[in-house]
Amino acid sequence: MHRVGVLALDGVIPFELGIPARIFGAARDRAGNPLYAVTTCSLDGGPVRAAADYDLTVSHDASLLADVDTVVIPSTHALGPIREEGRLPAALRDALAAVRPGTRIVGICTATYVLAAAGLLDHRPATTHWREAERLQRMFPTTRVDPDVLFVDDGDILTSAGVAAGIDLCLHLVRRDHGSGIANDVARSCVVPPWRDGGQAQFIQRPVPDPAATGTARTQAWAMERLGEPLVLADLASHAGMSVRTFTRRFREETGTTPGQWLIRQRVDLARHYLETTDWPVDLVAHRAGFGTGASLRRHLHAAIGVTPQAYRRTFRPAAADAAA
Repeated sequence: MHRVGVLALDGVIPFELGIPARIFGAARDRAGNPLYAVTTCSLDGGPVRAAADYDLTVSHDASLLADVDTVVIPSTHALGPIREEGRLPAALRDALAAVRPGTRIVGICTATYVLAAAGLLDHRPATTHWREAERLQRMFPTTRVDPDVLFVDDGDILTSAGVAAGIDLCLHLVRRDHGSGIANDVARSCVVPPWRDGGQAQFIQRPVPDPAATGTARTQAWAMERLGEPLVLADLASHAGMSVRTFTRRFREETGTTPGQWLIRQRVDLARHYLETTDWPVDLVAHRAGFGTGASLRRHLHAAIGVTPQAYRRTFRPAAADAAA
């Protein structure tokens, strides 16, 4: 039986703490025998302060992590020096140092900071909640942070995005260990989808530029009011009162991207809004968002967030998707 040790740190988020026991605990072979043994511990075996109005009592200390096959660290709101300085407290450092080489280690959401501070993500891919991705990348520049995906599987080190993405990652591990059939059984038992289309890019909200700001922000706001119209680089530069060359340079300095790439991103976001809030056919959504054709919208939406318009609508407006079907 595969042994899973779950390390609950102070400030642990109860929802994510419960994911490993719920997902792995539901995995059974065809004879009904459990495939995983899940045990939860704290660093010292004492109660854990949760990110809620209660504490949690556990029966084991972190020494059990030296004897398990998979270590899971759920997210916490009390990272302290880990998030601020990239430094592990001594007790946590010692607990991770005692983990046997070859043990599979999983970080859910902000627990990616723990793995990075332990040096486990140097020159390796990882993810975390999209709100933390930029900070994580700054603090640990050798880690290749992907802010768009639900989880990253890098063999013996796995990380997930926020909250429910921990479910996706644990189901992936069951699938990896025992195949799709058993993973699908677990998903049905837990009443969750066995696989979610796309990544966390579809959940990210991006700010609207302030039209009162200097530089190209006024033109950005102007363009966002006209995304359904044909817009070319010369139109944007003319509105800003700049040459095309100067506008392109200023725009990249201020946004980190080209005007064309920015325009596509804004149109994708507008199309997402229409898919969430209207029953319009995909071709009409594409036209109103400035993509012209449904094929163009499908291509750009899939490139941006990894899903089709129909799949996106099923996630955020299921009644409309069913009606359209």
